[in-house]
Amino acid sequence: MDLRYPIGTFSFPLSSTAQQREGWVRDVAAAPGHMRAAVAGLTEEQLDTPYRSGGWTVRQVVHHVPDSHMNSYVRFKLALTEEEPLITPYDEALWAKLADSAAPIEGSVELLDGLHRRWVSLLQSMSEGDFGRSFRHPELGLVRLEQNLALYSWHSKHHVTHITALRDRMGWR
Repeated sequence: MDLRYPIGTFSFPLSSTAQQREGWVRDVAAAPGHMRAAVAGLTEEQLDTPYRSGGWTVRQVVHHVPDSHMNSYVRFKLALTEEEPLITPYDEALWAKLADSAAPIEGSVELLDGLHRRWVSLLQSMSEGDFGRSFRHPELGLVRLEQNLALYSWHSKHHVTHITALRDRMGWR
């Protein structure tokens, strides 16, 4: 298994069906519970263990997920209210080095839960046409919301699997 991409790499779908999008929304809805289960019972030492050599610690991964998902949620709102807004990317590696990425994880787990409740509410209200709306990413070009939804379905599972795979390798029960 590639420890960096334990569920494989992501590629943007060219299109999607309503059924695929419903599945992706379910993945987004389930993500906070999966994250909470993945970190349940971990000690401070375990939280400060990198999920792979040269990788982030479990703690940094937990803090990264709501950081990233907040950015995505805002991108959805921008794309739903503006015509192809130009979004601002962020340097996730630098964000992971900020002091709040060393804080206790409960705040980020709670933030993820509240954020996803709002995000899922928004996603469930969207029409077929809304999923075709897009934002402009300076590096990726035009990204449709259906594609971004697919990305964050994958992203949620990707980072939870970093933690659960580490737990399995280390025998942390």
